[in-house]
Amino acid sequence: MAGRGDPPEGTPEGLPGGEDEYRSVVFDEAFVRAAHLQEFSARERMGEHTEAVRSRPSSWEGRSGSRQALMLVLLILLAFGTAIYLGVRNPYQPPADQRAEPLRTTVVPLAPQGPVVGGVPDRLFDHSPAAEYRTGAAGINLPVAGRTTHFAESQVVTALSIAKDYLVASSLDPDVLSGVTARPPRLLLDPDQLNQFDRSVEAPADDGRHALAAWLVRFDPRQAVLADPSVRVQGTLRFEETGPDTLDVTADHTYTYALRPAAQGAGPVGQASLFTVHREVHFRFDREDLRMHRAELVTSGVEAGPQACGADTTGSLKPLLAGARATEAGGGPPVTDPYATGRPAAPSLCGALAPGAQPAL
Repeated sequence: MAGRGDPPEGTPEGLPGGEDEYRSVVFDEAFVRAAHLQEFSARERMGEHTEAVRSRPSSWEGRSGSRQALMLVLLILLAFGTAIYLGVRNPYQPPADQRAEPLRTTVVPLAPQGPVVGGVPDRLFDHSPAAEYRTGAAGINLPVAGRTTHFAESQVVTALSIAKDYLVASSLDPDVLSGVTARPPRLLLDPDQLNQFDRSVEAPADDGRHALAAWLVRFDPRQAVLADPSVRVQGTLRFEETGPDTLDVTADHTYTYALRPAAQGAGPVGQASLFTVHREVHFRFDREDLRMHRAELVTSGVEAGPQACGADTTGSLKPLLAGARATEAGGGPPVTDPYATGRPAAPSLCGALAPGAQPAL
């Protein structure tokens, strides 16, 4: 029997009031948890809260923030790993630093065949092979530079400029020539060669390693001084790539100095005379040398005269001045002309100064 108020057959299907009528607006539990707004309860509304709803924390936002942080960490780790991989696999790693080899030295005094010609500096220069030479650093000309297989043109120019700077500092600086200081050429040396250089200054020796005359030109200040500060110079600079990371420069120059005795006196003692030094210096540069503006000296050969064959020239050069004669004939090659460049230095202990190397007065 149907209850009071109910139709005999129950509530007709599809009529208002059935469960199906509200099925489309009933929210499941997941939807409710995801809602951003939540209605206050009746008890909460009786309290301080005047608004009907409150905001709920979004679980999606929390998950999104965590995922972003995780992605950032992964990206950092990926970038770090890539950098390590490229650093290990990069075929263009900078070359390992190579230590400079000790300088190999040769110093050959050239003995005159007669008395040393004396006179006024200008007249001596004008009647010597140095008559057409340029003065000072102007005589050390840089060649036309070009790129090599592994070095840019600018790097070649840098190497040539460093070589010239060393030649000027070691062959033309008045304080270096007079023995006041050896600092200018020292500042241009590879650090690996500084101990060898310092020993050559403090205790020169004829051992093929520590002849000071191979590092720089110095006259014994007790014996000779410059009679004219204008040194005549002529020669060549050549460059060559000797490896992917090394660039070589060869300097072949003749320097002619006008000297006079250190102690002034009457008569011929005050006359000037010419002294000629032929230097062939082989420089080597790696990329660090070019960056630091320094050079490694590989070999240095010197022929200088007029000097006596028995003189100790491993330190200061000891010129024979105007009117002096050699006490013994030069050994080795019968004639050595210091003005003839483009040839190796004589391997002998002493040479004979070519007559044409002296002024023809």
